[in-house]
Amino acid sequence: MWDLEHPPFHEELSQRYRIDMMLPSECADRLESGAADIGLVPIAALARNPNLRVLPGCTIASKGRVRSLLLVRRAGQKLSEIRTVAADRASRTTLAYTKILFKKWTNGVPEFVQMTADLDAMLERTDAAVMIGDPALMALEEQANRFERTGEELIYHDLALEWKTMTGLPYISAIWAAHTGVDNSVAEDFIRSRDHGLANIDALVTEWTRKIPLPAETIRTYLTENIHYVLDEECIEGMRGFFREAAAAGVLPKYELNLTAQQMSL
Repeated sequence: MWDLEHPPFHEELSQRYRIDMMLPSECADRLESGAADIGLVPIAALARNPNLRVLPGCTIASKGRVRSLLLVRRAGQKLSEIRTVAADRASRTTLAYTKILFKKWTNGVPEFVQMTADLDAMLERTDAAVMIGDPALMALEEQANRFERTGEELIYHDLALEWKTMTGLPYISAIWAAHTGVDNSVAEDFIRSRDHGLANIDALVTEWTRKIPLPAETIRTYLTENIHYVLDEECIEGMRGFFREAAAAGVLPKYELNLTAQQMSL
């Protein structure tokens, strides 16, 4: 989002785009209803809305540990014993990945209960919790403090790392998607913005250290090591693998991603 929020391109782009900020799942809803033309959406939205197409170039993915997508459970309870999982509504794709992993771990899927992202409250009500985004990063930072406060030992599963270990595939969270009438050339704006953002990591670390209570080095590591931003051939294969696994597990309807790396390049 760098160019859409910072000079020298912010003013020019504001004449062409109206930006609304919301949760990933809400972005998908806006696209599905026709209230938006373009959205940064969880990849599961593609299976639910075949009229969407992927814009080239950009993704939010992880090729190893991501740290912002967690399944948290009590150390004394085996994965096979988990019957209920608390999760917020931030990303349907994360829930789809989690359900697939449970099928592989235990040959079953627990009940998912919608709750606000508060780890203590979640674990009071359910056997485990899915944490997404900033709450997940903060939960990792607070591990030692929580153990001192509660004496309860927890296991924090990094969902991207678990997926990579289980399937050998990168974890693809989101892509820019658009309705069929949107010209592919708009992807150039997002690719340029991505590249300018990567060239301004120090400024982004300073900005986000003011916005969320995390150490600067945690934010820097997250932006530079945990997240992968280029929709390359490996990520396209990762998306295909996700859709195959999701259909096989009955988590999403069958969906064929008809893309090649050449088609995704500008």
